[in-house]
Amino acid sequence: MNFLRKLLFPFSLLYSLVTAIRNWLFDTGRFKSYGFEVPVIVVGNLSVGGTGKTPQIEYLVRLLSPHYKVATLSRGYKRKSEGFVLASSTSNAEELGDEPFQMAQKFPELIVAVDANRKNGIEQLLNLPIAPQVILLDDAFQHRKVKAKMYILLTTYSELYCEDYVLPTGNLRESSSGAKRADVIIVTKCPRDLSQAEQQRIQKKIAINRPVFFSFIDYDAAIYSKEDTKEVSAIHSIPKLLVAGIAKPVPFFSYLDSGKDERLEYPDHHFFTDHDIKTIQQKAKDGLIITTEKDYVRLKDQGLKSLYYLPIKSSFIKGKEDFDRIVMGVM
Repeated sequence: MNFLRKLLFPFSLLYSLVTAIRNWLFDTGRFKSYGFEVPVIVVGNLSVGGTGKTPQIEYLVRLLSPHYKVATLSRGYKRKSEGFVLASSTSNAEELGDEPFQMAQKFPELIVAVDANRKNGIEQLLNLPIAPQVILLDDAFQHRKVKAKMYILLTTYSELYCEDYVLPTGNLRESSSGAKRADVIIVTKCPRDLSQAEQQRIQKKIAINRPVFFSFIDYDAAIYSKEDTKEVSAIHSIPKLLVAGIAKPVPFFSYLDSGKDERLEYPDHHFFTDHDIKTIQQKAKDGLIITTEKDYVRLKDQGLKSLYYLPIKSSFIKGKEDFDRIVMGVM
């Protein structure tokens, strides 16, 4: 924690008080929460920054889609549209936001919508000619106007919410006591070989009587372009350009880096300008360009040569069957 953040601690106390009062007003019914006839599952966090919500939403889509008509609803961060927007064959990342557009491209049978007003978004989805049977709300843990059937709280292994402070001293959007609203807690971005002893230590630190699961980011063994697939093992030692506009790109870089690679790092959800595209092409020098799946949806139509992306997914260290059973139990 840097010195400036420590100086701002009084503002953290004030912010914590404001969010606590807001939560109390919802908890006591003074502010109304709205329930719906279909199951609504929230995936969110207490902190700002990347906790792996998109891979976890994708995990739920894969779990539920064989049995139910599934919809995802998010605010569409940094999109250039307003209000409720339903993904279609003509949608793009600027209209939906990068992550919803990625979802729509990856899962053609999935209903993908964006709306900052989650209540309105759900109502719009339920009025569709073929309405969803379950709705996944992305990044809506603090959206108390909607009363969900299940709340899944994510926290990263390297930045546990229970070891953090409220903004602006720390990165929490509300006090760590907000975790009590969760039905399930998932510690994300863990090492694959996280020991049982370390898992028990973290569970003890979290100290809430909720099921706690541990997951890791599972990188694909191949990279993909519009026309081609290459095994990572085959290109690992080849000099290449790695491009990332995500919150915490170090694991992505580390997985691919040969020690001879160039790196370009941009802010999370970055919309690439003409200058950025020119810089990327010049740095690549006609070699391989590898980016994240989220960045690829914004770069794939920009005329870049030899552009590939690396898919990821969320995998559980153990307890996958237990987690799946909990989720299916709310349906």
